Amino acid sequence: MANEIHNGLMSLHTRAIDARRGYEEAVTQAEGKGLTPLFRQMIATHSENAGELEALLKARGEQPDAEGSFMGSVHTAIMDIRGLFGGLGESVLPGLIDGEQRNVARYDEVLRLPGVPAGLREALDAQRRRIEAAIATMQADRSV
Repeated sequence: MANEIHNGLMSLHTRAIDARRGYEEAVTQAEGKGLTPLFRQMIATHSENAGELEALLKARGEQPDAEGSFMGSVHTAIMDIRGLFGGLGESVLPGLIDGEQRNVARYDEVLRLPGVPAGLREALDAQRRRIEAAIATMQADRSV
């Protein structure tokens, strides 16, 4: 089980970095318009989560990769293309919400693993709640 927990933490860390990279590109493409405040908030959320996950992994003797994965490049490319052709307004919210819901689902998978220590469970649950709060904000923005 320890290996599954370790792999889950690594996966969450990579996802946080990949998501942050996508939002960083969104800020660049938005040029201070539209959803820029939301993108900046999501950068902060995923940066905070990635930093906490990195510390948790280091405490377990692991040196996590600070570069993320290929998906970070995919997120960046998607924001580039959306920025060029449709802008980064409210039309991107459904995709962002979907991506963040998938992040929450991954937290749920890790939190369901047997043997997750209480302190780790609390940290992951707090990160999960930050993402859920962001989803709620996006859904409220979408309904305006």
